[in-house]
Amino acid sequence: MAKGFAETDSLCREIVEDARKGVFKPVYLLMGDEPYYVDMVCDAILEHCLDESERDFNQTVCYGADVNADAVITAARRYPMFAERQLVVVKEAQMMKTLEELAVYCQKPLESTVLVIAMHGASADKRKSLYKTVSKIGVVVDSQALRDYEMPKWISMFYQTKGLRIAPDAAALLGEHAGTDLNKIAIETEKMLKNLPEGTVEVSAADIEKNVGISRQFSIFELTRELSMKNSAKALRIAAYIGSSAKFAMPMAVSALYTHFYRILKYGALLMQTPRPANDQKSKVLGVNPYFFSEYDTAVRNYPVKRCMAVIALLKEYDYKGKGGDVGEATPAELMVELTAKILNM
Repeated sequence: MAKGFAETDSLCREIVEDARKGVFKPVYLLMGDEPYYVDMVCDAILEHCLDESERDFNQTVCYGADVNADAVITAARRYPMFAERQLVVVKEAQMMKTLEELAVYCQKPLESTVLVIAMHGASADKRKSLYKTVSKIGVVVDSQALRDYEMPKWISMFYQTKGLRIAPDAAALLGEHAGTDLNKIAIETEKMLKNLPEGTVEVSAADIEKNVGISRQFSIFELTRELSMKNSAKALRIAAYIGSSAKFAMPMAVSALYTHFYRILKYGALLMQTPRPANDQKSKVLGVNPYFFSEYDTAVRNYPVKRCMAVIALLKEYDYKGKGGDVGEATPAELMVELTAKILNM
């Protein structure tokens, strides 16, 4: 990310707070691969920029596929009617063929207009005039997608904004369920909060299981843990369950296992250089909460560097098989169990 997710989160929450106070910039350029923050800021401006009674005459919401720059500029240059300001929002702005031409308006924006340019899954060219101009006179939110290993930290931070603590294993479990979909995490959290007892301040893995509908006992998260510990019977049972699931996809399972064993490999390489690394060194290499250090201490003994490299080579083979290569009549569940057995026998 050009900026860390903590900086992006802080910027967006500041914009939302300003919107609640009625403080607005003339232009907002919201862009990036991750829609969560784009939607957060856009929704806050739509909610707070105008009173409901002012919206009929002073709010314009359009979509990039349906408008060009001239139409947006014409709307933005109008003066508000019976209101302090007017609001012009362009959603899906990446669909505009003449998007860059909005820079002409942004060079001299109307003080009584708030213009929001919202892009989903795309970004403005930072070398060109639109991005550079908005950066000077308005606000740019560059919301880049998070990586898998960043999710537990993001989830913990997200829960803190709600006055809650979430246990590390609960954050890992929720992250496994939702992947890197921040909107999904936010939605599942809102559902869960309605069911938790009043006054709850800490969310446990049991809370996630009960209210989000995840079985911790039969998940990739638990499979990686049992593989780390080389608990063969439980690992094989979990693998069979996961592989039989209607939503099972071998490439996704292999990807999760690859992430896990790549961390073990990096940790093993660190220990070869620094036999007793400090916790901050472990955190940098593993990218996990210190709560999980003991698991990786066990895993690196069970899978030293050469063995771990062999596991990663095996995962590449099963990634190919999971995508339809040389599997014969083997079912996804059989493939998953076979892969797990081979890892355990490394």
